[in-house]
Amino acid sequence: MTEKSGDWLRCPKPVARARNRIRLNGAWTALPVTVFLLLVALLACHRDTRKRIAVIPKGQAHLFWQSIHAGAVSAAREAGVEIIWDGPPLETDFSGQMQIVQAMITQHVDAICLAPTDKTALISVVERANREGIPVVILDSPVDTQNFVAQVATDNYEAGAMAAQRMGKILNGKGKVAEVAVEPGSASTMAREQGFEDAIKKDFPGIQIVDKRYGWSDRAKSLAVAENMLTAHDDLNAMFASNESSSVGAAQAIKGRNAKVKMVGFDWSPGLLADLKSGVIDALVVQDPFRMGHDAVVAAVEKLKGATPPRIQNLPPRVITRENVDDPDVQKQLHPDLDKYLK
Repeated sequence: MTEKSGDWLRCPKPVARARNRIRLNGAWTALPVTVFLLLVALLACHRDTRKRIAVIPKGQAHLFWQSIHAGAVSAAREAGVEIIWDGPPLETDFSGQMQIVQAMITQHVDAICLAPTDKTALISVVERANREGIPVVILDSPVDTQNFVAQVATDNYEAGAMAAQRMGKILNGKGKVAEVAVEPGSASTMAREQGFEDAIKKDFPGIQIVDKRYGWSDRAKSLAVAENMLTAHDDLNAMFASNESSSVGAAQAIKGRNAKVKMVGFDWSPGLLADLKSGVIDALVVQDPFRMGHDAVVAAVEKLKGATPPRIQNLPPRVITRENVDDPDVQKQLHPDLDKYLK
């Protein structure tokens, strides 16, 4: 038996005295059950009363989400809260993600950290959580409602613009470029693509974006659309890919065709770093997913303790190349100790 006091659980008041009778050796003996009930209450006081924070990613397959998970666990250990990690297997499964959020609301978790798969489809569950008094922290990708307490994400528009500046440099301001995009409705990748396109148009009038196709956050589909664009544009000079799966697909297509096409990608994996070092990829724009997961949970904890976390927390992107990939600070960002937090 427990009662709530404000935001945090406390032990119940002493139960009312009660008596019970049992037959012992042929005689009725009156035994107070107060002691028994107080023991039950004492056990309740010692049960796990940590706050429970649901952390719900877009998907679970990519290294990016594993790093966010590790960061969330890191913050949970620091704050003494419990993390419930659950997300759909695929980043395109917004209905599955909605069901997970609904289930967490029904379980009455104390807070939710959510990376929305779609900026409009997830509005209803975010607003339901808000109505039921469950604070929501948005991470990685925005949602089209204001009913959240904080948003922790990369400045994705700026990241796209940084990719465009690198592209302009390696093409000397002229050439034909194709985009391996992610999916409509994914606010984070849409912002990257828009930032890239706007900066190319503004700063590099000699560069044409001749094609743009979606890989649907899937490596095989990204490979297929990249191959199709290489076939359709035999005079292509470069490709821009806006997330991990699209970057992997584009790099595989370039290698498979032995194409003399430059590439700027986004996010990283061991394979992408190998392609960077070998010269298949010129540059990768990377995020800090460990910090993103950490800071999202910190914001949720601050809210649960009655504080007001900063509402918009933009994390800076970073361009890595063969020249700086081995720098200690880059290596620290790219290789958080996942085993320490996830095993």
